Amino acid sequence: MRDALDNNGQAQRTLLAVLAHPDDESFGMGGTLALYARRGVAVHLVCATRGEAGEVDAELLQGYASIAELRVSELRCAAGILGLSGVHFLDYRDSGMPGSPDNQHPQALIGAPLEEVAARVAHYIRLLKPQVVLTFDPIGGYRHPDHIAIQRATVRAFELAGEPGFQNELPPYQPQKLYYHIFPKGFLKWAVRILPLFGRDPRKFGRNGDIDILSIVEEGDFPAHASIDFRPVQEQRQAASACHASQLGGAGLPRRGPLNWLLRWVNSREQFMRAYPPVEAGLRERDLFEGIL
Repeated sequence: MRDALDNNGQAQRTLLAVLAHPDDESFGMGGTLALYARRGVAVHLVCATRGEAGEVDAELLQGYASIAELRVSELRCAAGILGLSGVHFLDYRDSGMPGSPDNQHPQALIGAPLEEVAARVAHYIRLLKPQVVLTFDPIGGYRHPDHIAIQRATVRAFELAGEPGFQNELPPYQPQKLYYHIFPKGFLKWAVRILPLFGRDPRKFGRNGDIDILSIVEEGDFPAHASIDFRPVQEQRQAASACHASQLGGAGLPRRGPLNWLLRWVNSREQFMRAYPPVEAGLRERDLFEGIL
């Protein structure tokens, strides 16, 4: 199946990010998404849930019928700033963090069969025809069960979309590259040291204090094969993150001040592990479309 052509008669470059919740696109790989959108790439997001779980300040919910409606509105705001070409929902429910009652909801993502979720993701791969697909690393960045679930489904969908035996209304299509977004251990080790200086506990990080950065540092490493310098769109990424006001309160990171400045200075690149095609030792890419004609 031939790729769609742009106005210059060349194959349209398309990038697909498959993530779990509204805000994952901005806080995790927002710089990369904005950078490629600025370069003319059609950047699409598949979001598995609408972020229904958790607590939101009552004043932020004014004018919204539910947390999900608020968070989708925040995502639409961020997507416009990042320049996304499309946002597509799988319509599972946010499963919450491990041990929460949301884990047991009948529509929770973590309760859905892997093959079912993969089939839904594969549908969008066939529909959008991305050359490059992005998702979480195997531990979901910080062990969120929804991150892990959608990562596994995306890996399966990457294979499934190209299989003639997978039957849906669209013809087979095989993307050329699959990447996992990763948090480099060097950065996390730096965070473990610097956060206590600002009164933050690295074992109880995040809005709900449920992210243990120290234990993530101690877990197995995921190598960085691609590094994307997003400084040209750093302000854009910051503005997109600000759209997610319901997720910023009490997150442990100030929006201004010395810690914010230090993090912006250190975190000007987003790192990815290439899962496919197989890598050779020492691979260092500066462009996710490297090698794609």
